[in-house]
Amino acid sequence: MRRPLVTAAVLLALAGSLGAGPSDAADAPPLPDRLADTGGGSQLITAEAPDAASTTGTVTWWERRGGRWAEAGSAPARFGANGLVEGAAREQGTGTTPTGLYDLPYAFGSEDAPAGTKYPYRKANDASWWCQDNDSEAYNRWVEPRPAHCRADEAEHLLSYGTQYARALVIGFNYERPVRGRGAGIFLHVNGRGATAGCVSVPAGAMAEILAWADPERAPHIAVGTSAGPTAITRY
Repeated sequence: MRRPLVTAAVLLALAGSLGAGPSDAADAPPLPDRLADTGGGSQLITAEAPDAASTTGTVTWWERRGGRWAEAGSAPARFGANGLVEGAAREQGTGTTPTGLYDLPYAFGSEDAPAGTKYPYRKANDASWWCQDNDSEAYNRWVEPRPAHCRADEAEHLLSYGTQYARALVIGFNYERPVRGRGAGIFLHVNGRGATAGCVSVPAGAMAEILAWADPERAPHIAVGTSAGPTAITRY
């Protein structure tokens, strides 16, 4: 006769646990408050994938309001065709998106900057290239025109990616002091047909919103990572 009572108690405990879930999620601090670092500014972009093998996730942009982080917008995101990997261990040509916290040096695109853009914005033209040649002194830099020491087959002709590079933000991965072989040309840009070669991409409308929102005086950074595991976004 005791067995039904035990079962009822278990069911009540489970119901209580399930009922607590949404409340706990609602009470959880916003993602920026759970990061190890946000870059010290009052704007932040997070690019979060479910796990390291994922090619999709979410980009959210945040700002400090009244001393607290508040969401300013979000959009579905795409990552590298081979998922995500710790930025410090990444190898060039692996089709992986580097995780970590990075600054955003400047914006560029083949189209004009959206109205309200405050970021330094460089308009691409037919002479604009991004050098990815490990033997070039211009490794991981915009070059215009392409110098002889940067081989064409080891560089991206920016206008050849008219959809993806219609508008973009440079992600400061391996940028300030480039390590050869780690990777070059990592951007936040407009979606192409599918997963990226290592960048983070969002729909065109979201990219325009981000550029109109981002203010270099507020020192925005981007944190890239996964929901859990060794590349968890909260580590950065």
